[in-house]
Amino acid sequence: MKISYNWLKEYLQIDLDPHKVAEILTGIGLEIEGTEEWESVKGGFKGVIIGEVLTCKKHPGADKLFVTTVNIGSPEPLHIVCGAPNVAAGQKVPVAPAGTILYYGDQNLEIKKSKIRGELSEGMICAEDELGLGDLHEGIMVLDGKAEPGTPASEYFNIAKDFVFEIGLTPNRIDSGSHFGAARDLAAYLILNGEHKRKASLPSVDSFKPDNSDNPCKVIVENTTDCPRYTGVTISGITVSESPDWLKNRLRAIGMNPINNVVDITNFVQHEIGQPLHAFDADKIEGKKVIIKNLPDKSRFITLDGVERSLSSKDLMICNAVEGMCIAGVFGGIRSGVTESTKNIFLESAYFNPVSIRKTSKRHGLQTDASFRFERGADPNITLWALKRAAMLLREIAGGQISSDIVDIYPEKIPDVTIEVSYRNIDRLIGKHIDQEIVKKILTLLDIIIKNEGNGKLLLEIPAGRVDVHREADVIEEVLRIYGYNNVEINNHVKSTLTYTEKPDKEKIVNTISDLLTANGYTEIMCNSLNPAWWYEESGDFVSGQLVRLANPLSSDLNVMRQSLLYGGLTSIIWNINRQCTDLRMYEFGNCYFKREKGNSADVTHNYLEKTVLDLFITGNTGKPAWNYTANPTDFFHIKSAVEMILTRLGIKPETLTMNESEKKYFAESLTYSYNNIQVAGAGRIAKSYLIQFDISQDVYYGHIEWDFVLKLIKNNIILYRDLPKYPSVRRDLALLLDRSIKFAQVREIAFRTERNLLKEVDLFDVYESENLGKNKKSYAVSFILRDDLKTLTDKGIDKVMNNLVTVYQKELGAQIR
Repeated sequence: MKISYNWLKEYLQIDLDPHKVAEILTGIGLEIEGTEEWESVKGGFKGVIIGEVLTCKKHPGADKLFVTTVNIGSPEPLHIVCGAPNVAAGQKVPVAPAGTILYYGDQNLEIKKSKIRGELSEGMICAEDELGLGDLHEGIMVLDGKAEPGTPASEYFNIAKDFVFEIGLTPNRIDSGSHFGAARDLAAYLILNGEHKRKASLPSVDSFKPDNSDNPCKVIVENTTDCPRYTGVTISGITVSESPDWLKNRLRAIGMNPINNVVDITNFVQHEIGQPLHAFDADKIEGKKVIIKNLPDKSRFITLDGVERSLSSKDLMICNAVEGMCIAGVFGGIRSGVTESTKNIFLESAYFNPVSIRKTSKRHGLQTDASFRFERGADPNITLWALKRAAMLLREIAGGQISSDIVDIYPEKIPDVTIEVSYRNIDRLIGKHIDQEIVKKILTLLDIIIKNEGNGKLLLEIPAGRVDVHREADVIEEVLRIYGYNNVEINNHVKSTLTYTEKPDKEKIVNTISDLLTANGYTEIMCNSLNPAWWYEESGDFVSGQLVRLANPLSSDLNVMRQSLLYGGLTSIIWNINRQCTDLRMYEFGNCYFKREKGNSADVTHNYLEKTVLDLFITGNTGKPAWNYTANPTDFFHIKSAVEMILTRLGIKPETLTMNESEKKYFAESLTYSYNNIQVAGAGRIAKSYLIQFDISQDVYYGHIEWDFVLKLIKNNIILYRDLPKYPSVRRDLALLLDRSIKFAQVREIAFRTERNLLKEVDLFDVYESENLGKNKKSYAVSFILRDDLKTLTDKGIDKVMNNLVTVYQKELGAQIR
């Protein structure tokens, strides 16, 4: 939210340095995220001076150029070559001497001393568009003859300057979402610290009075739940035109584009006091009735942006006797809006139910200044003031007459909140004793009424507009905010607590594996936990009944919580591929969310499941080719080795897990690791049908680790240390001719089952397939590492082990030794 310092000073008469104001605002909870100096004309005419053309002669070397001398108040006149056809001696003109920077749209131009066709030019006589004052470029800008040479152009043109604060307004502080709201808090701080004497004040509307009652509109509120208060008035005979400069400058300073005097006034009042207003063309209100109600489901309505929208029966509408005119508190309709031909308007100032406005805003994807304020909770007590203020401004600026009495429908007044606060709790929560008189002064400065005091407690009445103050702790926060966080001293006494960290340390292990993957060339990614539902509903790998759906999604593409990190990873891959990054290694730690299909617990959190997983993605080549390195495409074994590297680092031996193929449809080829029939990890190549959905044309390899389950497996792991082997190991190799259906895991399992003492390692170092081997046959080259920890192995002992292995392989696998 942007706040203009000049505008703020209309409610609080101060003359502080803007940077000090920014510091104070940040200290009282209105954090300043940025500041900027604003000028009504870009550059503020810095360096531009009013000059007088002394002489004007034809350029000797160019028919369309003139050589002039210009007095700019300096001892010597400037020599300037000018191409404007209307330049003449005696004129008063704006001059940009050499070194001046002019801003033309988004571009800037530095004026330099130069020679033009042999004649010296020490500056430029400016046209209207070159100064940013208009679009005319037919000739130079000729000023009033009374202009004094040497006068800065910024003074002559009365350039408005301002200082703008960018406030990071938190959702609960909508009471400060206006210039007066910020001024009120600032005044409270300054008065408390003796730097100011008077509270911030609004302009008086006591002089408001209808001119006549010739053009009334009847107002009917059918839905008082979503519209507790509605006020309106008719103004007739207005002229819709451009706003005066002071109003346009106020809006431009905070980043708004002026439109016309009617719309600009409603925007001005909104940013002045925080109350959104809406102006209807009164002549387009059928039946002279304004009805606040809900229309039937799927009713069609065209908004101001020209989009036809399908309404929900829960959308509150402002209607006339025939049709809807406006989505209440969100967006106006195209048929009832103010145009240049509008002569009579009906001005609305209302208080709408924040929940209703927020749901409607999200439902239609419309985020407007009005909905921003209404959905956070406007002040129901300022609707009348805002209406009078806008009506008086309209009468002053747009002409016309107030042609009806104010309609104010407020059947059930929204009560102020009553809270009891004890001085003891104020001191306890703040951590410092604050004098009771200071506490009461702060509360009074914030318009909080002290109804009663006694027994060390205060009974307070909180204005309805303070939607963030509902309990004692909120009041104490308000006291601390104005008192000053920096005024609470830090106690030098240090307290510590002995804590027991449950093993394993989850954060430490995540960091360990992250470091391991990063050191191996992987990049960590963090993807959105919101996904489109159709990713899971159409895949066949997920149960749609377990989807956690959002009640009010931001869009149809972000309507469920993710059940897998796969889709986020594929989205990241195509994003990188489209930017010519094709060789990728990525990993993500993230949570997945599931709804229990039979969840009916009284505690709703028990109906949902959240689990952490680790996913890996590899695609492209193994690296960039170089003169001494040949890059090869990544394959299944790269992702397999990455998964096994992680399991090994965590103390889980992959060979002790059960290995099978995955049944997931997103895998074209795969391998899973299980423990007691529970999946620990999986790895494989993503099926083409999935890659096509993301326009990925190269192979992607995907690894998945059930992180929560892995942490349970390693919870009781004990790290054991032992001496290095005293006796040497021996390697023996076998070439086994096997059926193609036999997996290496079977070969490994049989080997360790057969020889439990001497066999240390079994590895596959070659696979050979050929028709020469026989139908459906393949050859495995397997290495066996043998070692006796008590003595040196003999050839006899080694041969015995190998013969036993050969016998078992022949018997159980039908193997032939090649």
